[in-house]
Amino acid sequence: MKAIAISAYGDVDQLHEEELDIPQIANDEVLVKIKATSINPIDWKARMGFLKQMYDWQFPVVLGWDLSGIITQVGKDVKHFKVGDEVFARPDIYEDGTKGTYAEYAAVKEDKLALKPSNVSFEAAAAIPLAGLTAWQVIVDRLKIKKGDKVLIQAGAGGVGIFAIQIAKHLGAYVATTASAKNAEFLTNLGADEVIDYHEHQIGEVLNQYDAVFDTVDDLEAGLAILKPTGKLVTIAGRPTQAQQDAQPSATSWWLQPNGKQLAELGDLVAEGEVKVIIDSTFPLTEDGLRAAHERSQTNHARGKIVINVE
Repeated sequence: MKAIAISAYGDVDQLHEEELDIPQIANDEVLVKIKATSINPIDWKARMGFLKQMYDWQFPVVLGWDLSGIITQVGKDVKHFKVGDEVFARPDIYEDGTKGTYAEYAAVKEDKLALKPSNVSFEAAAAIPLAGLTAWQVIVDRLKIKKGDKVLIQAGAGGVGIFAIQIAKHLGAYVATTASAKNAEFLTNLGADEVIDYHEHQIGEVLNQYDAVFDTVDDLEAGLAILKPTGKLVTIAGRPTQAQQDAQPSATSWWLQPNGKQLAELGDLVAEGEVKVIIDSTFPLTEDGLRAAHERSQTNHARGKIVINVE
Protein backbone atom coordinates (compact mmCIF):
# COMPACT_ATOMS: atom_id res chain seq x y z
CA MET A 1 0.00 0.00 0.00
CA LYS A 2 1.04 3.61 -0.43
CA ALA A 3 1.96 5.53 2.70
CA ILE A 4 3.67 8.80 3.52
CA ALA A 5 6.42 8.13 6.07
CA ILE A 6 9.51 9.59 7.66
CA SER A 7 12.88 7.81 7.84
CA ALA A 8 14.45 10.33 10.22
CA TYR A 9 13.26 13.12 12.48
CA GLY A 10 13.40 16.60 11.04
CA ASP A 11 11.64 19.13 8.84
CA VAL A 12 8.85 18.58 6.31
CA ASP A 13 11.30 17.28 3.71
CA GLN A 14 11.50 14.07 5.73
CA LEU A 15 7.94 13.21 4.60
CA HIS A 16 8.21 10.87 1.63
CA GLU A 17 6.24 8.15 -0.12
CA GLU A 18 6.83 4.51 0.92
CA GLU A 19 5.38 1.24 -0.32
CA LEU A 20 4.50 -0.80 2.78
CA ASP A 21 2.66 -4.02 3.49
CA ILE A 22 -1.03 -3.78 4.32
CA PRO A 23 -1.30 -4.18 8.12
CA GLN A 24 -2.13 -7.61 9.53
CA ILE A 25 -5.02 -7.33 11.97
CA ALA A 26 -5.33 -8.89 15.41
CA ASN A 27 -8.46 -10.74 16.54
CA ASP A 28 -9.95 -7.60 18.09
CA GLU A 29 -9.15 -5.34 15.14
CA VAL A 30 -10.63 -4.40 11.79
CA LEU A 31 -8.82 -3.36 8.62
CA VAL A 32 -10.01 -0.02 7.27
CA LYS A 33 -9.49 1.18 3.72
CA ILE A 34 -8.87 4.82 4.49
CA LYS A 35 -10.83 7.49 2.65
CA ALA A 36 -9.50 10.50 4.57
CA THR A 37 -7.26 11.44 7.49
CA SER A 38 -6.41 14.77 9.09
CA ILE A 39 -3.52 16.74 10.52
CA ASN A 40 -3.03 17.49 14.21
CA PRO A 41 -0.15 19.32 15.93
CA ILE A 42 1.00 16.01 17.42
CA ASP A 43 1.83 14.90 13.86
CA TRP A 44 4.49 17.49 13.19
CA LYS A 45 5.72 17.40 16.77
CA ALA A 46 6.29 13.66 16.29
CA ARG A 47 7.99 14.35 12.94
CA MET A 48 10.37 16.72 14.68
CA GLY A 49 11.25 14.10 17.32
CA PHE A 50 9.42 15.57 20.31
CA LEU A 51 7.77 12.22 21.14
CA LYS A 52 10.96 10.14 21.12
CA GLN A 53 10.85 9.59 24.87
CA MET A 54 7.27 8.33 24.70
CA TYR A 55 7.46 6.08 21.62
CA ASP A 56 10.53 4.05 20.70
CA TRP A 57 9.67 3.72 17.01
CA GLN A 58 11.91 2.16 14.41
CA PHE A 59 11.98 3.88 11.02
CA PRO A 60 10.18 4.20 8.72
CA VAL A 61 7.41 5.81 10.77
CA VAL A 62 3.93 6.53 9.37
CA LEU A 63 2.34 9.43 11.22
CA GLY A 64 -1.35 10.31 11.49
CA TRP A 65 -3.99 9.46 14.11
CA ASP A 66 -7.37 10.21 12.54
CA LEU A 67 -9.22 8.25 9.90
CA SER A 68 -12.48 7.64 8.13
CA GLY A 69 -13.04 4.81 5.69
CA ILE A 70 -14.62 1.44 4.94
CA ILE A 71 -13.99 -1.83 6.75
CA THR A 72 -12.52 -4.49 4.45
CA GLN A 73 -11.68 -7.19 7.01
CA VAL A 74 -12.69 -8.02 10.59
CA GLY A 75 -10.92 -10.05 13.29
CA LYS A 76 -12.65 -13.13 14.65
CA ASP A 77 -13.43 -11.47 18.01
CA VAL A 78 -15.04 -8.36 16.50
CA LYS A 79 -18.76 -8.35 17.31
CA HIS A 80 -20.25 -4.98 16.42
CA PHE A 81 -18.76 -4.15 13.01
CA LYS A 82 -18.72 -5.90 9.63
CA VAL A 83 -17.09 -5.66 6.23
CA GLY A 84 -18.55 -2.71 4.33
CA ASP A 85 -19.29 -0.54 7.37
CA GLU A 86 -18.36 3.11 6.98
CA VAL A 87 -16.45 4.12 10.10
CA PHE A 88 -14.24 6.75 11.69
CA ALA A 89 -11.74 6.51 14.53
CA ARG A 90 -8.77 7.79 16.42
CA PRO A 91 -6.72 4.57 16.41
CA ASP A 92 -4.25 3.65 19.12
CA ILE A 93 -0.65 4.82 18.75
CA TYR A 94 1.06 1.51 18.13
CA GLU A 95 4.61 0.59 19.10
CA ASP A 96 4.95 -0.40 15.44
CA GLY A 97 5.43 3.05 14.00
CA THR A 98 4.27 1.98 10.53
CA LYS A 99 0.60 1.86 11.61
CA GLY A 100 -0.27 5.54 11.30
CA THR A 101 -3.06 6.85 9.08
CA TYR A 102 -1.07 8.62 6.35
CA ALA A 103 -1.71 5.45 4.37
CA GLU A 104 -4.24 3.57 2.28
CA TYR A 105 -5.07 1.07 5.06
CA ALA A 106 -4.97 0.97 8.85
CA ALA A 107 -5.72 -1.55 11.59
CA VAL A 108 -8.10 -0.30 14.29
CA LYS A 109 -9.23 -1.95 17.51
CA GLU A 110 -12.98 -2.45 17.74
CA ASP A 111 -13.38 -0.33 20.88
CA LYS A 112 -11.89 2.69 19.12
CA LEU A 113 -14.32 2.57 16.18
CA ALA A 114 -17.57 4.42 15.54
CA LEU A 115 -19.99 4.10 12.64
CA LYS A 116 -19.86 7.14 10.38
CA PRO A 117 -23.27 8.85 10.20
CA SER A 118 -24.62 8.61 6.67
CA ASN A 119 -25.07 12.38 6.34
CA VAL A 120 -21.47 13.14 7.38
CA SER A 121 -18.85 13.06 4.63
CA PHE A 122 -15.66 11.03 4.91
CA GLU A 123 -13.68 14.30 4.94
CA ALA A 124 -15.72 15.72 7.82
CA ALA A 125 -15.62 12.44 9.74
CA ALA A 126 -11.83 12.29 9.47
CA ALA A 127 -11.62 15.77 10.99
CA ILE A 128 -13.49 14.78 14.16
CA PRO A 129 -11.69 12.07 16.16
CA LEU A 130 -8.55 13.46 17.80
CA ALA A 131 -9.62 17.10 18.14
CA GLY A 132 -13.26 16.29 18.85
CA LEU A 133 -12.55 13.63 21.46
CA THR A 134 -10.00 15.86 23.17
CA ALA A 135 -12.62 18.61 23.46
CA TRP A 136 -15.31 16.16 24.58
CA GLN A 137 -13.20 14.55 27.29
CA VAL A 138 -12.08 17.89 28.73
CA ILE A 139 -15.43 19.70 28.56
CA VAL A 140 -17.69 16.79 29.53
CA ASP A 141 -15.55 14.45 31.62
CA ARG A 142 -12.87 16.61 33.25
CA LEU A 143 -14.44 20.05 33.64
CA LYS A 144 -17.97 18.59 33.91
CA ILE A 145 -19.51 21.66 32.29
CA LYS A 146 -23.22 22.11 32.98
CA LYS A 147 -25.94 24.61 32.13
CA GLY A 148 -25.15 28.08 33.39
CA ASP A 149 -21.42 27.54 33.91
CA LYS A 150 -19.01 30.18 32.66
CA VAL A 151 -16.10 28.64 30.77
CA LEU A 152 -13.09 30.12 28.98
CA ILE A 153 -11.77 28.14 26.00
CA GLN A 154 -8.36 29.35 24.88
CA ALA A 155 -7.58 29.57 21.14
CA GLY A 156 -11.14 29.05 19.98
CA ALA A 157 -10.36 29.02 16.25
CA GLY A 158 -8.08 25.99 16.48
CA GLY A 159 -9.10 22.42 15.78
CA VAL A 160 -9.81 21.55 19.44
CA GLY A 161 -11.21 24.96 20.34
CA ILE A 162 -13.88 24.89 17.64
CA PHE A 163 -15.24 21.60 18.97
CA ALA A 164 -14.94 22.71 22.61
CA ILE A 165 -16.96 25.89 22.05
CA GLN A 166 -19.78 24.00 20.40
CA ILE A 167 -19.86 21.18 22.96
CA ALA A 168 -19.89 23.66 25.85
CA LYS A 169 -22.74 25.63 24.23
CA HIS A 170 -24.65 22.40 23.65
CA LEU A 171 -24.40 21.81 27.41
CA GLY A 172 -25.79 25.27 28.14
CA ALA A 173 -22.63 27.10 29.24
CA TYR A 174 -21.68 30.74 28.80
CA VAL A 175 -18.57 30.54 26.62
CA ALA A 176 -15.73 33.01 26.33
CA THR A 177 -12.80 32.38 24.04
CA THR A 178 -9.59 34.00 22.83
CA ALA A 179 -8.82 34.63 19.16
CA SER A 180 -7.55 37.23 16.75
CA ALA A 181 -10.01 39.93 15.73
CA LYS A 182 -10.46 38.39 12.26
CA ASN A 183 -11.96 35.26 13.85
CA ALA A 184 -14.38 37.02 16.21
CA GLU A 185 -17.45 36.84 13.96
CA PHE A 186 -16.67 33.27 12.96
CA LEU A 187 -16.52 32.12 16.59
CA THR A 188 -19.60 34.09 17.57
CA ASN A 189 -21.50 32.29 14.83
CA LEU A 190 -20.32 28.98 16.30
CA GLY A 191 -21.79 29.94 19.67
CA ALA A 192 -19.13 31.86 21.58
CA ASP A 193 -20.72 34.51 23.82
CA GLU A 194 -17.56 36.56 24.19
CA VAL A 195 -14.43 36.70 22.01
CA ILE A 196 -11.32 38.32 23.49
CA ASP A 197 -8.73 39.64 21.05
CA TYR A 198 -5.52 38.33 22.58
CA HIS A 199 -3.54 40.98 20.71
CA GLU A 200 -5.38 43.71 22.61
CA HIS A 201 -6.31 42.30 26.03
CA GLN A 202 -5.11 39.95 28.72
CA ILE A 203 -7.93 37.66 29.86
CA GLY A 204 -7.62 38.92 33.43
CA GLU A 205 -8.55 42.42 32.25
CA VAL A 206 -12.00 41.31 31.11
CA LEU A 207 -12.90 38.01 32.81
CA ASN A 208 -13.32 36.94 36.45
CA GLN A 209 -15.19 34.47 38.62
CA TYR A 210 -15.27 31.75 35.96
CA ASP A 211 -16.19 28.16 36.69
CA ALA A 212 -13.79 26.54 34.24
CA VAL A 213 -10.86 27.16 31.89
CA PHE A 214 -9.82 24.90 29.03
CA ASP A 215 -6.19 25.82 28.41
CA THR A 216 -4.77 24.93 24.99
CA VAL A 217 -1.94 27.49 24.93
CA ASP A 218 0.06 26.85 28.15
CA ASP A 219 -1.09 30.01 29.96
CA LEU A 220 -1.91 28.39 33.29
CA GLU A 221 -1.26 31.30 35.67
CA ALA A 222 -3.53 33.66 33.72
CA GLY A 223 -6.22 31.00 33.48
CA LEU A 224 -6.14 30.20 37.18
CA ALA A 225 -6.37 33.89 38.03
CA ILE A 226 -9.86 34.29 36.52
CA LEU A 227 -11.40 31.27 38.27
CA LYS A 228 -13.67 31.09 41.28
CA PRO A 229 -12.05 29.35 44.28
CA THR A 230 -14.04 26.24 43.31
CA GLY A 231 -13.07 26.51 39.64
CA LYS A 232 -11.05 24.07 37.57
CA LEU A 233 -8.51 24.46 34.80
CA VAL A 234 -7.60 21.61 32.48
CA THR A 235 -4.66 22.02 30.12
CA ILE A 236 -3.62 20.01 27.08
CA ALA A 237 -0.60 22.26 26.51
CA GLY A 238 1.07 22.87 29.87
CA ARG A 239 2.35 20.95 32.87
CA PRO A 240 0.77 22.10 36.13
CA THR A 241 3.05 22.16 39.15
CA GLN A 242 2.10 20.09 42.17
CA ALA A 243 1.13 23.32 43.93
CA GLN A 244 -1.22 24.25 41.07
CA GLN A 245 -2.80 20.79 41.18
CA ASP A 246 -3.36 20.97 44.94
CA ALA A 247 -4.60 24.56 45.08
CA GLN A 248 -8.11 25.95 44.90
CA PRO A 249 -8.80 26.68 42.08
CA SER A 250 -6.91 23.72 40.66
CA ALA A 251 -5.10 22.86 37.45
CA THR A 252 -4.67 19.44 35.87
CA SER A 253 -3.47 18.20 32.50
CA TRP A 254 -5.12 15.79 30.09
CA TRP A 255 -3.97 13.46 27.32
CA LEU A 256 -6.57 12.08 24.93
CA GLN A 257 -7.86 8.55 25.50
CA PRO A 258 -9.28 7.04 22.27
CA ASN A 259 -12.86 5.94 22.86
CA GLY A 260 -15.25 4.63 20.21
CA LYS A 261 -18.39 5.07 22.31
CA GLN A 262 -17.69 8.75 22.97
CA LEU A 263 -16.79 9.25 19.32
CA ALA A 264 -20.16 7.81 18.30
CA GLU A 265 -21.93 10.28 20.61
CA LEU A 266 -19.96 13.14 19.11
CA GLY A 267 -20.75 11.86 15.62
CA ASP A 268 -24.45 11.96 16.48
CA LEU A 269 -24.17 15.63 17.47
CA VAL A 270 -22.50 16.36 14.12
CA ALA A 271 -25.18 14.41 12.24
CA GLU A 272 -27.90 16.35 14.07
CA GLY A 273 -26.30 19.71 13.28
CA GLU A 274 -25.55 20.49 16.93
CA VAL A 275 -21.81 20.52 16.20
CA LYS A 276 -20.33 21.73 12.92
CA VAL A 277 -17.09 20.38 11.48
CA ILE A 278 -14.94 23.21 10.15
CA ILE A 279 -12.39 22.25 7.51
CA ASP A 280 -9.62 24.76 6.93
CA SER A 281 -8.09 23.10 3.87
CA THR A 282 -7.60 19.77 2.11
CA PHE A 283 -4.53 18.14 0.57
CA PRO A 284 -3.85 14.86 -1.26
CA LEU A 285 -1.96 11.86 0.14
CA THR A 286 1.30 12.73 -1.63
CA GLU A 287 4.71 13.91 -0.49
CA ASP A 288 3.95 17.47 -1.57
CA GLY A 289 0.46 17.29 -0.08
CA LEU A 290 1.62 16.20 3.36
CA ARG A 291 4.49 18.65 3.40
CA ALA A 292 2.13 21.52 2.59
CA ALA A 293 -0.38 20.30 5.18
CA HIS A 294 2.27 20.16 7.91
CA GLU A 295 3.48 23.63 6.99
CA ARG A 296 -0.08 24.93 7.20
CA SER A 297 -0.59 23.36 10.62
CA GLN A 298 2.69 24.73 11.93
CA THR A 299 1.60 28.33 11.24
CA ASN A 300 -0.99 27.90 14.05
CA HIS A 301 -3.33 29.98 11.90
CA ALA A 302 -5.51 27.23 10.45
CA ARG A 303 -9.21 27.85 11.07
CA GLY A 304 -10.48 24.38 11.80
CA LYS A 305 -9.04 21.08 10.62
CA ILE A 306 -6.64 20.25 7.80
CA VAL A 307 -7.83 17.15 5.94
CA ILE A 308 -5.94 14.69 3.75
CA ASN A 309 -7.90 12.97 0.97
CA VAL A 310 -6.45 9.50 0.60
CA GLU A 311 -8.21 8.63 -2.64
